[in-house]
Amino acid sequence: MEKRTKPSILQNFDCEVTALIAQNRGISQTEALRRFLNSKTHEMLEDDDMKLWYFSPLAVYDIWEAEEATGDPGNSLYLRGDEI
Repeated sequence: MEKRTKPSILQNFDCEVTALIAQNRGISQTEALRRFLNSKTHEMLEDDDMKLWYFSPLAVYDIWEAEEATGDPGNSLYLRGDEI
């Protein structure tokens, strides 16, 4: 059974990542929140077993950006594990 991330943690990420999306995409906070909540990245953040909340909101934003660009959040540098 999938454990869900605590609501207080999700709320923090929702606020922070939504602000980054709105700012960088030039869209409203409401539209940014809609896009983030409907993403695979947010689904992964909700799954406590994935521990995506160990990353900073900026890193989660980067994961979301990778998903937007490629359709797969796993293409983010943070999830691929490539060495820099």
